[in-house]
Amino acid sequence: MSTPHAGPLAGLRVIDAASLAAGPLVATWLGEHGAEVIKVEQPGPGDPIRQWGAQRDGVGLMWKSLGRNKKSVTLNLREQAGRDLLRRLTDTADVVVMNLRPSTLERWGLDHAALSSSNPGLVMVHVTGYGAGGPKADRPGFGTLGEAMSGFAHVTGEPDGPPTLPSFMLADGVAALNATFAVMMALYHRDVHACPGQLIDVNLIEPLTRLIEQPLLTYDQLGTVPGRTGNRWDISAPRNTYRTKDGHWLAMSGSAPSIAMRALRAVGRADLTTDPRFAEAQQRLKNAELVDSVVAEWVAERTLDDAMTVFEEAEVAAAPVYTAEQLRADEHLEARGTFVTVPDPDLGEMTVQGPVPRFSHTPGRVDHLGAGIGEHNDEIYGGLLGLSTEERDALRTEGII
Repeated sequence: MSTPHAGPLAGLRVIDAASLAAGPLVATWLGEHGAEVIKVEQPGPGDPIRQWGAQRDGVGLMWKSLGRNKKSVTLNLREQAGRDLLRRLTDTADVVVMNLRPSTLERWGLDHAALSSSNPGLVMVHVTGYGAGGPKADRPGFGTLGEAMSGFAHVTGEPDGPPTLPSFMLADGVAALNATFAVMMALYHRDVHACPGQLIDVNLIEPLTRLIEQPLLTYDQLGTVPGRTGNRWDISAPRNTYRTKDGHWLAMSGSAPSIAMRALRAVGRADLTTDPRFAEAQQRLKNAELVDSVVAEWVAERTLDDAMTVFEEAEVAAAPVYTAEQLRADEHLEARGTFVTVPDPDLGEMTVQGPVPRFSHTPGRVDHLGAGIGEHNDEIYGGLLGLSTEERDALRTEGII
C-alpha cells in the first residue's frame, strides 16, 4: 500500500501532451494524488496556458496552478523525431492525455491504436471540442463553444438579456472532471480485470449538457424550450440573490420545502407558510416573483451581517456572495486549510486552492507550482529514456527538444 505521503496514485505515470485547460486539468488532478506527471510542451513558448490570463512580472498565474506537481519537458511533435520520442515516453506510461485533432493523431501515428501496439496497457484520454465520429470531429473547439452548444449559455442570464457565457473555464473543467473519473475506471478495468488499456473520448459539449439536462427532458416530454430566468430556477422558490442595506449581496436557496418555510418565518412572514399559494412547492413556484419580493424587501432593510445572523440562527440556506478577497478570508475555509501557500522560484510564494476532494489516509498535496519550460528535459530524456548528453544536445540543436 502507498504511504500517506506518496498518495494513492504513487507509481502511476501520466504523459500530459495536451494544451490549454481541459486535458492538462486531468493530469493536474492525477498529479495531486501521487501520479508522476510529465508535461510535454512545444519548444519555445510552451503551452499557451502560460500566457493565459493575469500575469505578474510576465509569469502566468493560471499556469502556476495548473502546472502544479508536473515535470516539464519540451518536444516538437511536428517533427518525426519528436513523435518518436513521445512514443518512447508513452511506452513507459500508464496514461497519456492528448487534444490534437483526430486526423492529426492518426496522420502522425499517435492515435491509441498506434501507441498501444507497443504498450497494450496504455489508457489514452483524447479531449477535443466536438469528439470523434461526427462531421465536426476535426473542427477546432474551445470551452466557449462548448458552453454555447451545450445549452448552458441559452439558459444563463436575465430573461430579456443575451445568452451569457461564464467568465471562467466551465466547459473545460466539467469535461476534465468527467475525463478524470473515466481514467480511474479505465485503470480499474485494466488492473482488476486484467484487460488492455483503452481510449477515452471526451468532448467539451456533452459533459456540460449532461449537467443541465433538464431543458432537454422538458423539451422531449413537454415540447417546450426553457429560457433564461436570471437567478431564479423553476424547481424552487425562494432562489435568488438579494442586495443588502450596506450594498452587499447574499444568495438563498429554498430547494427543500422545509428550508423554504424556515426562510418565510425568518423574514417575519410565518403567515405565508399556511397560505396555499406558498405552502406547497409547485404553487410556490407559480408565485416565485411574490416570494422573491418578500425576501428581497426584508434583506434590503438589513446589513449583510444582520441578515446572515438571522438566517444562520433560523438555519436558512443562505450565504454571502463572496469576492475573491472574502473567499480567502472565510473562517470556515481557513479552518479547513482550503488554501495553501506554496514557495515558488518565480513568484516567491503563491496561494492556491489545495487538492479536492479530501482523503483520510492519502491526502493530496501540492509539491510545487508550474515549472519552467523544459526544466526537466535532462531528468526525463537522460534519466528515464537514457539519452546521452551528446544525444540531448543534438536534439536541442535540431529543435526537437
